[in-house]
Amino acid sequence: MSLFAVSELFDENLEATERTIVNQGGTSSGKTYSIMQLLFWYAMNDTGAVITVVGQDVPNLKKGAYRDATTIRNGSEPLLTLFPYVNEGERIFKCINGSLIEFTSYKDAQDAKSGKRDYLFLNEANGVSYEIYWQLAIRTRKKIFIDYNPTARFWVHDKVLGRDNVRLIISDHRKNYFLTQEEHDRIEGIEDEQLWKVYARGLTGKLEGVIFTEWDIVDALPPREEWKGDWYGLDFGFTNDPSALEHVIEAHGDLWIDELIYSTGLTNPMIAERAKREGIDHEDEIVADCAEPKSIRELCGQGLWVSPSPKGADSIVSGLDILKRYRLHLTRRSLGIIDNVRSYSWAKDRDGNRINKPEDRNNHGIDAIRYVALKHLSIKRDVRGVRLRNR
Repeated sequence: MSLFAVSELFDENLEATERTIVNQGGTSSGKTYSIMQLLFWYAMNDTGAVITVVGQDVPNLKKGAYRDATTIRNGSEPLLTLFPYVNEGERIFKCINGSLIEFTSYKDAQDAKSGKRDYLFLNEANGVSYEIYWQLAIRTRKKIFIDYNPTARFWVHDKVLGRDNVRLIISDHRKNYFLTQEEHDRIEGIEDEQLWKVYARGLTGKLEGVIFTEWDIVDALPPREEWKGDWYGLDFGFTNDPSALEHVIEAHGDLWIDELIYSTGLTNPMIAERAKREGIDHEDEIVADCAEPKSIRELCGQGLWVSPSPKGADSIVSGLDILKRYRLHLTRRSLGIIDNVRSYSWAKDRDGNRINKPEDRNNHGIDAIRYVALKHLSIKRDVRGVRLRNR
């Protein structure tokens, strides 16, 4: 008697040789169900294995991966024999060979430090923080599976995909042969273009109203000899808002951003010390918020060259307009501005309509590079229509 009927997605995950397998898929693509089938297979064939399935919280697990696991086991006579022990309170399936599949969630990264495992499945990963994932991943001996609906770019795209020993599998409902034709038609009939892209094709969507769309993450900056110019942008913060110091480099017609500081609780002497530690001296211009003349004066007194950003009633939108003419390449370590760019959006009016004004949040790294753009990257045109960059 066969164990259970499987889809092509099960086979694709089974045959993947990489340590980390990322399943990005639309609705009803069968990704969670196929991975749960595979975890039963691993439990049967790897005596004494510990398999951990992690979700955002227990209620989500019960409605998703745990429910699928229960359906898979109860629908297979061999699995009922091989997995006779189920602790519903602790959400644990135990195999007769000593393997177990446990379903749990973690409140924070510290909580995730407890326990080790052979296999890890992060279910609906966009509901789990990267810090929790990282703690779990370094305590996983063999394989890691991740799945999610790609409603918007998040840490899997920024910190996992593109690395060595990682496989990306994109799936959608069309190869899930266990769906009815009515279910296929309902998914294909999604009218909203962005929702159709995510849920019918498993492709990464965009947050509504997001300002920056042309950006990516890089491992290194271009060689110095290829730079056309480089400056530093500084936005001041302290208690609740972080201070952000960003290195802005123009090369190959794009902007490359390397974040040096993104932290709260820094005094001006501490900022100066950190900047010097990063190799910045009196010959490197730092363009800072013109609304902070006292702080600019203090940093200059610390031996740095700090100049105020240009003023203007429309300086925020003007600076963003300049930056949006470039593709932004953000170094992988630039976590603050990566988070900014991913979520920085246009504000809404009382009726919920987007207006030409950004929301005043998630913007400290962006403000820092905007100061540079206003002072050094503003674009003029001569009488022949040729673009000229201010220097």
